[in-house]
Amino acid sequence: MTIPRILAFAGSARQDSFNKKLMRVAAAGARTAGAEVTELDLRDFPMPLFDQDLEAAEGFPESVLQFRAMMKAHQGLLLACPEYNSSITPMLKNAIDWASRPVEGEPALACYRDKVAVLMSASPGGLGGLRGLVHVRSILGNIGVLVLPDQKAIGSAHQAFDEQGHLKDADQQAAVQALGGRLTAVLTKLLA
Repeated sequence: MTIPRILAFAGSARQDSFNKKLMRVAAAGARTAGAEVTELDLRDFPMPLFDQDLEAAEGFPESVLQFRAMMKAHQGLLLACPEYNSSITPMLKNAIDWASRPVEGEPALACYRDKVAVLMSASPGGLGGLRGLVHVRSILGNIGVLVLPDQKAIGSAHQAFDEQGHLKDADQQAAVQALGGRLTAVLTKLLA
């Protein structure tokens, strides 16, 4: 049996990001369900704003090549997506755009081929970042990612986590862990 490999990251640079905490909860659920999970911090892969002229003149930045390699090495994506002005964060959109580019010997969107994703968000607002998830789902779906319908948006995120990074509400904690479990279950079936 092939063990599903899942890449988990948040579209946030903030060190104490609510979405990074949320991603870790879902990643724990995926590990419990039997997946191999790699947690990635986009801060460790600083990418210039995508510019086709820059790409043509200088090629791919090393950070982009490293991020692409991580994307290609995993079948699943656990994405915690902060909402900026009712949409996707510039950091996440930029990473998606760079990884979508063709490199020598590979077509465009090779990083997204046969990927399955689960989305989640956390926000101090009452909707928990839900409006931004609509845009992320649309972008990923249009580039060939199978985005599962299961998702979770945690409102009042500034009060939702304890000191250890767990959700204070046991039902929310279980529901977010279940996202990781669900992604693992779907990948296990697809890889069988």
